[in-house]
Amino acid sequence: MWQTDWTFGLIGGLMIGLAAVVILAVNGRIMGASGILGGLVDGTGAANIGERAAFLAALVGAPAIAALVWGAPPTNATTNLGLLVTAGLLVGLGTRIGNGCTSGHGVCGMSRLSMRSIVATLFYLFAGGATMIVARHILGII
Repeated sequence: MWQTDWTFGLIGGLMIGLAAVVILAVNGRIMGASGILGGLVDGTGAANIGERAAFLAALVGAPAIAALVWGAPPTNATTNLGLLVTAGLLVGLGTRIGNGCTSGHGVCGMSRLSMRSIVATLFYLFAGGATMIVARHILGII
């Protein structure tokens, strides 16, 4: 099989970059997945609900289709459902506090040399690394 560890990352990165370019070119808006989802959840995105829903469907559907076609790559994700739910909630909280996520700050903001996005990206990379150190080496839960 042609896949290797880096091909999925490369293809995913290209797809995220392409999505960011399309949203900017078509709408003149910066792509941020958490903002798109947040607008659906809190109702502020009612004016373009179809566009938001299509984006989120593609965000979930593209990897699902790829997994069906080529098979899901092996993962080291934990099987601890409580830990996964807690991690997801904390990531959601962090994106709200930081006014954006990796696609908004890390992909779109940094490419525009936004100082706010550069600081946010540095912070969430540091927080992710610190969380991994604590969870794996201190608490032993991963």
